[in-house]
Amino acid sequence: GDPDGNMIEVYWPTGDMSFIDSPTIEPIDFAQSNEALLETLPSKYRQTALPATASAMVSRRDQVKHVPAETGQAYWGPGDQITFLITGEDTGGTFSMAEVSVPPGGGPGPHLHHREDESFQIMQGTLTVHVGGKKIVASSGDFVYLPRGVEHCFTNSGDVDAKFLVVITPAGLENFFFEAFYPAPDRSAGPPPLSEALLTRLVAAAPKYGLEFVPPTLQ
Repeated sequence: GDPDGNMIEVYWPTGDMSFIDSPTIEPIDFAQSNEALLETLPSKYRQTALPATASAMVSRRDQVKHVPAETGQAYWGPGDQITFLITGEDTGGTFSMAEVSVPPGGGPGPHLHHREDESFQIMQGTLTVHVGGKKIVASSGDFVYLPRGVEHCFTNSGDVDAKFLVVITPAGLENFFFEAFYPAPDRSAGPPPLSEALLTRLVAAAPKYGLEFVPPTLQ
């Protein structure tokens, strides 16, 4: 048994002990608050507390979520509308998922993601996807996987709105859309024009989220 008769012992680093052969014993007053106890530690031993958003992320991950049709957060960009069904706040940062609607002729220009993989499940219409030097014509029921770091773009090559589900892994890219795209309270309205103001928003937000726009190749 313990020579002092203790059932539980707690060890708390109180300084640099590299110069001594054995630790010293200093009683800990647990009547003090956590904050007060932390203040007694040298700064190099202190751990930064998780921000409120991080703790919220962990707790929300364990909650069931139901998103009724037409109620997700919708945003319009220059060539498509994206409606988020679940985000990293709900999944502990593991993935986000959205429904994307692309009008005929619409779609983003060449770009690549340095942080995330994207998976497309086509639900309606036809989507022509250029990825890694390949051309894929995907229609309803088709699935397309776009790995991170590979240049890609897509266009609605049909005559009706193309709709697809996108799963983004890991989460985080949704914050680009929240920052750069425009909220779409009226889902039936068309996309905003590619104005200088919108272009400025896109270019300013992209580097924060590992998104790189690729200039078109000159012929």
